[in-house]
Amino acid sequence: MDTYDMIVIGSGPSGRRAAVQAAKLGRSVLVVDKGRRLGGVSVHTGTIPSKTLRETVLNLSGWRERGFYGRGYRVKQDIVMADLIARLHKTLDHEVEVLQHQFMRNAVRSTKATAKFVDANMVALTTDAGVHSEVGFTNALVSVGTRPFRPHTVPFDGKRVFDSDDILELTTLPRTLTVVGGGVIGVEYATIFSALDVPVTLIESRQTILDFVDRELVDDFMHQLRDRGVTLRLGAAVKEVKVGPTGVETLLADGRVVRTDILLYAAGRSGNVGSLGLDTIGIKADSRGRIEVDPQTFQTSIPNIYATGDVIGFPSLASTSMEQGRVAACHAFGVPLPPPPATFPYGIYAVPEISTVGQSEEEVRKSGEPYECGVARFRETSRGHIMGVDSGFLKLIFSLSTRRLLGAHIVGEGATELIHIGQAVINLGGTVDFFVNNTFNYPTLAEAYKIAGLDAWNRMGVG
Repeated sequence: MDTYDMIVIGSGPSGRRAAVQAAKLGRSVLVVDKGRRLGGVSVHTGTIPSKTLRETVLNLSGWRERGFYGRGYRVKQDIVMADLIARLHKTLDHEVEVLQHQFMRNAVRSTKATAKFVDANMVALTTDAGVHSEVGFTNALVSVGTRPFRPHTVPFDGKRVFDSDDILELTTLPRTLTVVGGGVIGVEYATIFSALDVPVTLIESRQTILDFVDRELVDDFMHQLRDRGVTLRLGAAVKEVKVGPTGVETLLADGRVVRTDILLYAAGRSGNVGSLGLDTIGIKADSRGRIEVDPQTFQTSIPNIYATGDVIGFPSLASTSMEQGRVAACHAFGVPLPPPPATFPYGIYAVPEISTVGQSEEEVRKSGEPYECGVARFRETSRGHIMGVDSGFLKLIFSLSTRRLLGAHIVGEGATELIHIGQAVINLGGTVDFFVNNTFNYPTLAEAYKIAGLDAWNRMGVG
């Protein structure tokens, strides 16, 4: 029986990062993944596909140029699913190739099989061909990711009713679309299809969408959605979904009915833990298949077995998952690490983008910290005019007592890139003075930081 210093189950962002980190520490590593190819959910059905789809849609639709040429402008008049899928497959092939080369370069072994724990130091592997084997390990990492939550009351058929995995198998663009779920995935897909001028209805049982984001950003975001024809149905749960020969009827608990060509159900995800045999070794998962871990080390209730990524729940971001994998591998082999920064950025790749780091205004207000905000609208920047950007803004929140930056929040073009300036200033303890006294490239959207800093400076009455 082969034995490894670390076995990694799942090759998504956290698994691949943990495997490479362990290999760089001179340890023997085996990555087990039951998918057709390496990469996990992130590469094949999650992060990379949805972001590739978004970029393709923005390019072919001419979305970014409509500020100049009007809403009727398109780069390609008749966009079909084949246009979108061609770029998607090319991108996925490249991602898998990079991952395979990374494993090869670091002497990380990988195998395509289903893993099941036999005990705290052994897993049983089963290939698609039914070949069984057992492998021993000193440490193991569970990074199996999640799958879309599919309630039995929703008639998923891959023709009219889709989840966020099989929506990528669409063969034709829908005439109209219902999206159930006002979280990150639902909002991203709703806005991507809306950018293709598909009429979209977004349903969320709560009174608002993206409830972890600063309210001022969400309000502006929802205004932009409504302005371009997205229908928001908030505060009403889905009572029933009926599939007919020509479309889908979604009955809401408040009596309203939404009729569209197809429906995308994107309300939650569940951990892929069913085949792991966790009960055998005493590790428990909750009703959504999430594993509880030590938030500092990512150890499960079995000290030599770790879990990282979406399978442990919040924040379920590819970026944080990668870091979790690295931390877990270092801890497993006794490599000390400094404590992580208190804040990390969130990126929502909707149309327009949303990105946020640090405290929201609601959180600052709740803490009792005296504060002031500075705001810069992208249309106030020269680069914004050049790009034809007529919406979007940056919001900075500063402490009145220390003048330190507490939070940075952006909705609009390039938000997920621009946020890292705010992230650096927050984590380095920077103040409003940084934005006022430093020079930013001109013309850039990043200049908005200077404008927002000056706006806050004036309100704070300093200087």
